[in-house]
Amino acid sequence: MTDATKTAQITIGGKTQDLPIMKGTIGPEVVDIAKLYGESKVFTFDPGFNSTASCKSAITYIDGDQGILLYRGYPIEQLATEGDFLESCYLLYYGELPTPVQRKKFVHDITHHTMIHEQMVLFFRGFRRDAHPMAVMVAMVGALSAFYHDSTDISDPRQREIASHRMIAKLPTIAAMTYKYHIGQPFVYPQNHLSYAENFLHMCFAVPCEEYKVNPILAKAMDRIFTLHADHEQNASTSTVRLAGSSGANPFACIAAGIACLWGPAHGGANEAALKMLEEIGTVDKIPAFIEKVKDKSSNVRLMGFGHRVYKNYDPRAKILQASAHEVFEALGKQDDPLLDVARELERIALSDPYFIDRKLYPNVDFYSGIILRALGFPTSMFTVLFALARTVGWISQWKEMIEDPSQRIGRPRQLYIGPTQRDYVPIGKRS
Repeated sequence: MTDATKTAQITIGGKTQDLPIMKGTIGPEVVDIAKLYGESKVFTFDPGFNSTASCKSAITYIDGDQGILLYRGYPIEQLATEGDFLESCYLLYYGELPTPVQRKKFVHDITHHTMIHEQMVLFFRGFRRDAHPMAVMVAMVGALSAFYHDSTDISDPRQREIASHRMIAKLPTIAAMTYKYHIGQPFVYPQNHLSYAENFLHMCFAVPCEEYKVNPILAKAMDRIFTLHADHEQNASTSTVRLAGSSGANPFACIAAGIACLWGPAHGGANEAALKMLEEIGTVDKIPAFIEKVKDKSSNVRLMGFGHRVYKNYDPRAKILQASAHEVFEALGKQDDPLLDVARELERIALSDPYFIDRKLYPNVDFYSGIILRALGFPTSMFTVLFALARTVGWISQWKEMIEDPSQRIGRPRQLYIGPTQRDYVPIGKRS
């Protein structure tokens, strides 16, 4: 909302312009510069959009200084420990926690949309066996629009809802098939009697020749990882989904664009990088030498899984996954796993060493999620796929909100041009 009593002033070329100040329900105030160019003929310059609000949203709120993450106003700690992923999906998409009746119907609708069109199975044969799982995911999700074109009319609220339900339901199936293809095993189809997380683990780790029972502790940890990664405000991939959606692209194409953006190592690949760091350290006795390299600016060695672009305090999601990591290792009989010992000691050092405290390098969600996913049996190449699976509900909720916003326009950032000024074409015979 705009505070009619507050404005900011900017003076350009001797002309002063009043800019409205907008205030959300919580968070910092925002200067509205929408009319800046029209009245002053200048743009703002903000690489990475660090100081720019690209939209109005009622979905997720982050206070990085205080270490707070809210889904629709609910603390992530409560949702991850007292609820489950599908409940958070309903909350993110519809805006409120479901009633018992609403929850039952939503779970039924998602559960009975998990199958994919059988002809899509043939697509996997076209990929090389060593194809990166994220490459497969981008292609398969984009292909959904070719099979479910009855839900691509974005002007129809019911079609938007059906498409959204389909993606929340089918992404685990596509991700599990991607994993099975990656390791050369036969596909395992969904089971409607299993929960969302149980079904996903069953599709990943069951084989046709023997019975597989999902460990409830592992399913709980998987469900928490999904919940903690479901949405995270206007990050790079979410902004990509909104930007693609602003052109009127169908929702399947928009989510495929988000997955492609998430593939970048600076975004979705952080947990993989954290795990590789722990594996390279190997044992606790090698940590002091590693820490010295981290502190040496000339070594180019970075402490992965610590610090966050948004959180300048302890990542609230990391606290939850810390407990889950211990539960998973205990359930699997890996209490003495050297990797967890290295993780624990690194965490202790980061929380006590002035070097890391001063730089606010606290453990983040990637630090523990990588360890848990490794313990569950996933290769590092699948980590970002699981991130995409969880984030799909956030993307589709943000996309829905954008479509329903009457003030939404096609995204069109401006630029500061630094190329040559206008010049005349020189025929090739006259060029020296």
